[in-house]
Amino acid sequence: MGRAPCCSREAGLNRGGWNALEDMILTEYISIHGAGEWKNLPKKAGLKRCGKSCRLRWLNYLRPGIKRGNISTDEEDLIIRLHALLGNRWSLIAGRLPGRTDNEIKNYWNSKLIRKIKQTGSSLPQTESVYVETTAVRIVKRSHKSLEKSTLEYHDG
Repeated sequence: MGRAPCCSREAGLNRGGWNALEDMILTEYISIHGAGEWKNLPKKAGLKRCGKSCRLRWLNYLRPGIKRGNISTDEEDLIIRLHALLGNRWSLIAGRLPGRTDNEIKNYWNSKLIRKIKQTGSSLPQTESVYVETTAVRIVKRSHKSLEKSTLEYHDG
């Protein structure tokens, strides 16, 4: 059977990029009424967008605390290590990178990091490449265990 589409194909809904006025309206509405009830929010706020579009715009771009700008080398290294450990679980990876969204990390991985890893890994012989990957996974698992331990100590202590 499947799900109904998130947005009916109503005439008059804006599609494509958001403009500064729409961003301001959404931000003001959420600052007064809070985030949530995304299905009804566009009509109440006076936006010609669907609820899903408003929710994604808020969570990925407008929400306070989102880091702007390029991903640092340290963040990139952490993304690579966490991806080796967690796979494509972007929200878990984003949880270890304050201010970064799961969508931003997923897009960064798919647009930049995969290419970079393939370029550097392709020059290694197959056996050496497997050894390097296995060693990297062990290191990440060790660092993950110590992260879990320090997190537990922080919350318990």
